[in-house]
Amino acid sequence: MTAGATGAAAVEPKQHLLTVAVEDYFHATALHPLIPSRHWTRLESRVADNTRRALDLLDEYDVHATFFVLGWIAERQPEIAREIVARGHEVASKGHAHRSLHEMSRHEFREDVCRARDVLEDAIGERVLGYRVPEGSFGLEDLWALRVLAEEGFQYDSSIYPQFRSIAREPWRRFPHVQRCGDELEILEFPISSLGSDRFLLRGAGGNYLRQLPTTLVRSAVAQWDRTYQSPFNMYFHVWELDPELPKIAPAGFFTRVRQYRNLRKMPERLRWFLDHHAFRGIRDLLGTEPELVEARERSAQVSIAWTPAAAAGDERTPLTVVIPCFNEERVLPYLANTLDELGAELGRRYRVRFLLVDDASTDRTWEAMQGAFGAREGFELVHHPENRGVAAAILTGIRQAETEIVCSIDCDCSYDPAQLAAMIPLLEDGVALVTASPYHALGSVLNVPDFRLVLSRTLSRLYGLVLHHQFATYTSCFRVYRRSMITGLDLRHGGFLGVAELLCELDLRGARLVECPAVLEARMLGRSKMNTLATIVGHLRLLGGIAVRRLLRRDPEPAVQRSSP
Repeated sequence: MTAGATGAAAVEPKQHLLTVAVEDYFHATALHPLIPSRHWTRLESRVADNTRRALDLLDEYDVHATFFVLGWIAERQPEIAREIVARGHEVASKGHAHRSLHEMSRHEFREDVCRARDVLEDAIGERVLGYRVPEGSFGLEDLWALRVLAEEGFQYDSSIYPQFRSIAREPWRRFPHVQRCGDELEILEFPISSLGSDRFLLRGAGGNYLRQLPTTLVRSAVAQWDRTYQSPFNMYFHVWELDPELPKIAPAGFFTRVRQYRNLRKMPERLRWFLDHHAFRGIRDLLGTEPELVEARERSAQVSIAWTPAAAAGDERTPLTVVIPCFNEERVLPYLANTLDELGAELGRRYRVRFLLVDDASTDRTWEAMQGAFGAREGFELVHHPENRGVAAAILTGIRQAETEIVCSIDCDCSYDPAQLAAMIPLLEDGVALVTASPYHALGSVLNVPDFRLVLSRTLSRLYGLVLHHQFATYTSCFRVYRRSMITGLDLRHGGFLGVAELLCELDLRGARLVECPAVLEARMLGRSKMNTLATIVGHLRLLGGIAVRRLLRRDPEPAVQRSSP
């Protein structure tokens, strides 16, 4: 089925291919280094609405396309795949876990391929014919993967995306062709189209390239292809590229932001131009293959996240409260809600958990959004400060409002994964007033955090270590576990970020027993930090000076110092 220059293949002239990648924005290759897969379930899913945007756009032109659907999506929202089929399009596989071929062994690749295929076929009741690798593309050194696909019954693949001189010795691979996989097996390959000559190819058939490259360049290149080749031009886009309001991932650098967000508002019109000037169809339509029905497999039901905050008769779980201070975090609340569901399910095995959210007089719609997301939910309590008092004051409000002896405080942005509380809570033994998280502990770590913040925090921690009894690696973390009876009587002079360090200092100077626990600190996923860096530095220096004077003027009791590594 090799299709080169005009007249080389029996393919309808001027009938091109349109393929659509169905994945959520947080699966995007540009964001892959910033968003661990364990956080996917916490982020707000926008894939259903974005897929409908794509379907509505194609309905305008009565075009049927091939939708490569990520198995991870179909497993959680099978109705998306069913709607694609109901509206006349083909569903093919984009793998399951959105991993590059080079991140998987051959065995892992086969498992990923089969899992995605089974999930998709169960969702739509039809045989899945095609595959596209979730991330990256197949090079000539990856042709073994086509044999795996052929062995698993796939009719075609669309994962080769030539660029530069990658196929200079086999230029026919630029066009649809048959890949033989041994004596009996073969699979059709529909490469994504590249621009330029066979000697030097540039990617530009869709996605990031279509958004970033000058429109006149891509239009003229497709027009030249249309005049020169009988083979179909294989164009694609991602459904999230039709969403101009994509959440901004905070740790993304300049080039990542350009790659992920630039020209999102222009993408629908760019696609409309091609739909206006060229004819498109899906790969199955080109092959003329009728849908083949398959019987649904027996699959174990997915376990939904659930937790029981209320005490039932005979419930022996230890009660605890998790306090979350919030200030202008409207955009973060969907992420927080999903995270708290996971945390409640995790801690709920051993603890009777209640969540207490304190809105510190936000100036956006945080309070209204909190009421909408949590107000009617069992196990949640909402508190509102009439005026802004700062994060430390909000934490103290939560501690005093709590009815449990064990109280945890976490950041609204979840920059410390709240799941780490499971290791910290047991360290609050009898007589311990506070367990504090430390990313600078020898067993802790930081991920994607800006260097200036690390330098500031590490420097301040060293200075606090000079004037306090407890020799910790970190003194400024808000991620802590408290013994309520030893905290409620404290009066802090500072209500903001400075008060978080002041609270620990007061306990240290009073001879309380404190514990440090290694933890992982990540850059906040969404929104912005509310810390004023200069004011914070000045405030910490004044606090340090005051502590030094107090220790010189009187002899403080020596506390029982403990460093802990879970």
